[in-house]
Amino acid sequence: MEYLYEMHAHTVEVSTCAVATAEEMIKYYDGKGYTGIVSTNHMNSSTFSRVGLADAPWDKKVDHFLKGYEILKAAAGDKYKVILSMEINFYNHPNDYLVYGITEEFLRSHGDLMAMGPKKFSKLAHENGLLMIQAHPFRRDSIIEDWKILDGYEIFNGNPRHHSGNETAEFWAKVHNKSIVTSGSDFHEKDDTALGGIYFKKIIETNEELLEELRKGDYRLKITEIPYTRPE
Repeated sequence: MEYLYEMHAHTVEVSTCAVATAEEMIKYYDGKGYTGIVSTNHMNSSTFSRVGLADAPWDKKVDHFLKGYEILKAAAGDKYKVILSMEINFYNHPNDYLVYGITEEFLRSHGDLMAMGPKKFSKLAHENGLLMIQAHPFRRDSIIEDWKILDGYEIFNGNPRHHSGNETAEFWAKVHNKSIVTSGSDFHEKDDTALGGIYFKKIIETNEELLEELRKGDYRLKITEIPYTRPE
């Protein structure tokens, strides 16, 4: 028995680049075979500046970020397990990183995480038992991060409006012997529905269980042919 989880998803309540609401996302995923959704809304400067929180205290930014998770969880009800994660971007840095295992306490306890930069944040993440995965590492405008500070790579990104270099990412993960590789739809709108994810061998309900299963590596990736809708 396998259980499919969406590992990369954004909704408009937080990620202002998204189009779909949490309620719409739940509707789009109905009948697609998913057991759970890992909420990875953006933790970046654009997210907060677009809603007038650019100069807000960090706790206010965290309040806004967590709102998206709570809304998605409420919209999912008993249909899907919803797990809190994030896609973080650091100030003056082009890359995005999927961070699995975060908690509200972690988000509130270390000040402005976006100001740390990848190396300092990686140290903090590992001290707290989190996993740091470079999202779509070969997408245009991304740079290749020092593999030693990463736990793994997203080797399939399903967003149909970007060429993410998935084949190159898969090769890169093998070169650096990264056993933690992920797949996600990078959901923002209806066209992104159910393109990626991970099939786990157990139902995952908590961050601890998610981290354990990712570290075990006993899972398989959902990979589909991407219907590109807009060239870069």
